Amino acid sequence: MSEQRAAAAPARRSGLGTWGDHHLYSFVSSLGRVFRRPWATALTIGVMAVALALPLGLWLVLDNVARLSGSVQQSREISVFLQPDIPVPEAEVLAANLGERADVASVELRTPEQGLAELRERGGLGEAIDAVGDNPLPVLLVVVPTDDGAALAEALRGLPEASLVQHDAEWRQRLDDWLRFGGRVVLVLGLLLGLGALLVVGNTVRLDIQARREEIGVLQLLGATDGFIRRPFLYLGAWYGLASGALALAVLALVGLALREPVAGLAASYGSGFALHGFAPLHVLLVLVGSGVIGWLGASVVTGHFLRQTRPVDT
Repeated sequence: MSEQRAAAAPARRSGLGTWGDHHLYSFVSSLGRVFRRPWATALTIGVMAVALALPLGLWLVLDNVARLSGSVQQSREISVFLQPDIPVPEAEVLAANLGERADVASVELRTPEQGLAELRERGGLGEAIDAVGDNPLPVLLVVVPTDDGAALAEALRGLPEASLVQHDAEWRQRLDDWLRFGGRVVLVLGLLLGLGALLVVGNTVRLDIQARREEIGVLQLLGATDGFIRRPFLYLGAWYGLASGALALAVLALVGLALREPVAGLAASYGSGFALHGFAPLHVLLVLVGSGVIGWLGASVVTGHFLRQTRPVDT
């Protein structure tokens, strides 16, 4: 019994080693087939890269727009400009009273001097401010509500000390709605163009299968399993997908470099330090893995369909 177990162990190791060797051979040989047909490979990868770059680029634009629009808390802030004749001590008392309200999370008081310094720093209006002479700015109260702030904004507009009340929640809500709509569009486009990329890989692998039809027939007659036959084509599809994902990322990176300086200059003219952001390393990895999976699935569908049609039937 022990001798049988000892004989079976090398057989199992040998089978596992053969399986691993064929995976390695399929991995390397499929890469060689990619390089043996440079023009056809470049065309396939280029079409897939365009299909992947479109939804990825749109998603990147939406992500940058969301960052540019500011945080949700900033959009909930209510700016209360007091009457010009309200002194700072009286404004401090008003801020303390507002802070005791149940619908107010916090109140920040900004003096006219602080507002003037901020305009000098961010607005690029130093010369114009110097020409005015006296500080024309009123005391500002920045109120953060505990809810959406719509009712609080109406109450603040009724204060006799308030000269102007600004509440940005409405435009932020509309922007959030547009961003959610854009995200849904990106998802739909990604699915449709991902399906297109899968079909491109499937058609390319189908042509390769047709060119090796006789070889596959011989392998089937010799008893080769479907997994053994389809393995090189699966790796071929994965190489196509991986290369197309890398090319799509490279194209988007070049576009980002071309737009970064103009966007930074435009943001600086409005006193903002906004800059375009690209993909994070985790996102890059996910794109590469996802594109490789798309190529693998496309090849799997085509080879599976072909093998089901050509598998010899025992009689």
